[in-house]
Amino acid sequence: MGSLFRASKTLKARKYLSPSSSINNPFNGFGSCLRYCSHSRQNSRESAPIDLSRYPVENIRNFSIIAHVDHGKSTLADRLLELTGTIKRGHGQPQYLDKLQVERERGITVKAQTATMFHKHKFRGCNEPSTFLLNLIDTPGHVDFSYEVSRSLAACQGALLVVDAAQGVQAQTVANFYLAFESNLTIIPVINKIDQPTADPDRVKAQLKSMFDLEPSDALLTSAKTGQGLEHVLPAVIERIPPPPGSSASPLRMLLLDSYYDEYKGVICHVAIVDGALRKGDKISSAATGHAYEILDVGIMHPELTPTGVLLSGQVGYVVTGMRSTKEARIGDTLYHTRTTVEPLPGFKPAKHMVFSGLYPADGSDFEALNHAIERLTCNDASVSITKESSTALGLGFRCGFLGLLHMDVFHQRLEQEYGAHVISTVPTVPYIFEYSDGSKVEVQNPAALPSNPKKRVTACWEPTVLATIIIPSEYVGPVITLCSERRGHQLEYSFIDSQRAFMKYRLPLREIVVDFYNELKSITSGYASFDYEDSEYQQSDLVKLDILLNGQPVDAMATIVHNLKAQRVGRELVDKLKKFIDRQMFEITIQAAIGSKVIARETISAMRKNVLAKCYGGDVTRKRKLLEKQKEGKKRMKRVGSVDIPQEAFHQLLKVS
Repeated sequence: MGSLFRASKTLKARKYLSPSSSINNPFNGFGSCLRYCSHSRQNSRESAPIDLSRYPVENIRNFSIIAHVDHGKSTLADRLLELTGTIKRGHGQPQYLDKLQVERERGITVKAQTATMFHKHKFRGCNEPSTFLLNLIDTPGHVDFSYEVSRSLAACQGALLVVDAAQGVQAQTVANFYLAFESNLTIIPVINKIDQPTADPDRVKAQLKSMFDLEPSDALLTSAKTGQGLEHVLPAVIERIPPPPGSSASPLRMLLLDSYYDEYKGVICHVAIVDGALRKGDKISSAATGHAYEILDVGIMHPELTPTGVLLSGQVGYVVTGMRSTKEARIGDTLYHTRTTVEPLPGFKPAKHMVFSGLYPADGSDFEALNHAIERLTCNDASVSITKESSTALGLGFRCGFLGLLHMDVFHQRLEQEYGAHVISTVPTVPYIFEYSDGSKVEVQNPAALPSNPKKRVTACWEPTVLATIIIPSEYVGPVITLCSERRGHQLEYSFIDSQRAFMKYRLPLREIVVDFYNELKSITSGYASFDYEDSEYQQSDLVKLDILLNGQPVDAMATIVHNLKAQRVGRELVDKLKKFIDRQMFEITIQAAIGSKVIARETISAMRKNVLAKCYGGDVTRKRKLLEKQKEGKKRMKRVGSVDIPQEAFHQLLKVS
């Protein structure tokens, strides 16, 4: 009781010191103390170590949840965590596994997250229920993060394919199904949101049968929001998905799935144990780098990091090895016990960067701060490529490669929110290949790096293309075909999923979809279109470099590479936009769009002018002419030495010009 009184006194003292405390409540400190005591008792109960040796490989199931954007993956993951008692219902935040601020604001999943659950299940004909260890991986739904999905599926033997009962099969559903199908996973269709008034599960079952040949009787009908039908999901996972292959007697082999940087522990790696067992204190080596490490901590995500001291065959968990940089943790690497020889596991294809953009500090003196922020952020997002570059208009900066436009947007938002960096980004570009008359080829990621008047003649150009999948209501087919034709698309496939929805496949140049294609597609289909793409080969094209000149000086940050047929229109649009956003100066500004030495569009911003004739009341005309000539000479001199300041809004507006 004495310790309780002391804690109560301390809390009361803290209450009077704290500006946010409620002074009117006399029991504030005592109540806090009781809460504190009960909380510590609960923590001591919860911190009882988990014995993973009780779960043989036959009692382990590794599965992920895949779906189109906003079909209810994270909500379903929440309900499964609550159902197994991993998290308490009503405690913590909704979409528990979406940890980043940008994920919570946008309502999307950006990073795949893992959680381990324990569930009792009784097979038919068995007297006693067995406890199963279930590893759940919640994956992103957006096309830009399909690299995260493919990595997650490598650790799984099955997947829940979640489909919205009202919207049906969408483009990313198709893409994720084939990712899982190619990985030979058992697929369990889950038709979610059956509580919605517009839900039509029978139509969705027919779509799953016609597109993926999945039996309608295998589909589970659920509503993650109300909890309806969720009691059938985990039994289906346990009965239909096979246990992981692998043997505990074999030497250790584990696959490195993901890594992120922690301020206190260093690099934390997510791993899947394929063969053997891993214990704290073991010495391991990397097949990719050859470096050796000691295991400082090992455990499972339950759902937070929970140390267990051991990971056994078939289990998914985390390890802390004392790595200081995520560059040492190569995704897809095989880790094994030092002084043993093992066959490395097949890894992942490296992330392919689809969009390149320049990042510059808004204030030139903030370059070091931006450099530090980007280094810290790439520790947690290794799929961004970073190289330093400099621009005459914007100073020192970085050329960054991203997996897509949303990935770029999320990266910028995280830089601003998590590290307080203010950046200017240049127009996103794609990598092109140019061939010269002497047979040499050069890959160009930054248009400014391509000379406007090269000494060698360009004989051929290639640009990257994508295979785009578009699913739309059938009444919008006409406008969508027109849009794809305008964007130089080539139709490969056109069919109907059912009486109401059409499925189209196009080959489109990546340059045409990289800025505003998706927004345009959504607006002409009233938001009903779903769109997904995968990269394809390069195709030959007639490309030219379009320069923007201000008073005859090229602005390298605004240079773009465009198709010759569209150069005139794009040039005129860029020049018109710039005229609106550049402020008038004391001298005349000419804005020109040029291909090489040929100017294709021009606008002039007239100078602000003082009325020098105001003091002349009548008098000879030669006096007035002399004053005007003197002013004209001054303006010419100003134009020679004056510099034009380009506001940040101008760069943002140029992003919107296709």
